[in-house]
Amino acid sequence: MAQRERRELVEAMSAVGPDAPTLCGTWTVRDLAAHLIVRERRPDAAPGIMIKALAGRLESVQNRTAAKPFPELLDLVRNGPPLWSPLKPVDALVNITEMFVHHEDVRRASPGWEPRALAEADEDKLWSTVRRMGRMAYRGAKVGVTLETLDGRRAVAKKASGDEVTLVGTPSELLLHAFGRDEVRIETRGREDAVRAVLALDRSV
Repeated sequence: MAQRERRELVEAMSAVGPDAPTLCGTWTVRDLAAHLIVRERRPDAAPGIMIKALAGRLESVQNRTAAKPFPELLDLVRNGPPLWSPLKPVDALVNITEMFVHHEDVRRASPGWEPRALAEADEDKLWSTVRRMGRMAYRGAKVGVTLETLDGRRAVAKKASGDEVTLVGTPSELLLHAFGRDEVRIETRGREDAVRAVLALDRSV
C-alpha cells in the first residue's frame, strides 16, 4: 500500500503542478515534495521535523531542496528512500500513513474532491493506525472522544467524565481527521458545543 500510495501521490503532484496548494498549511506541492525528500534522504536535517531546536536547519535544507527542478523532485519522491536510508528497511510499514495522508493533502486541496473507495484491506491497515495514534491526536479534548467505523468498530481516543463525542466514518476519513485535516467526510454524535470543541482541537501529533 505504501508503494502504491507513493506512485499515486507523484501522479497527483504531476497533474496539479508545483505551485498548487496542499492541505499542509502554506506549503505548495513543491514544498511538500521537498519535505518528503528531506525526510527520506537527509538524516542530518530530518530530526528537525520533530525537534523544534533543529527546525531552523530543517527549513534551510528543505528550502534548498525545493529549489531543484520539479521533475527532479518528482523522481526523488517516486524512487523513495535510498538503500542507505534508515527508512528503507521499514518503508512498507512506516510510509503507509505518510504517503496516504500526503496523497490526500494534494487531492483535497482542489475544489470538488471526493473520497476514494479504498480496498477493505487498506482500510483495515489505516484503522490499526487510527487506533494507535487517536489518543495523541485528541489528547487536548476536555470531553470523551470515541472513534467509530461505519461497521461499528470503536476505539476510545480520550477518556473523560461527562460529555462524550463520537466521530464516525471510514478508517481513512477518521485517520485524516486525527492528523488535523478538516477536508473529511465524517459524522458526529454528541452535544453540539462539545462537538464544536472537538472539531476545533489542535490535532497535530
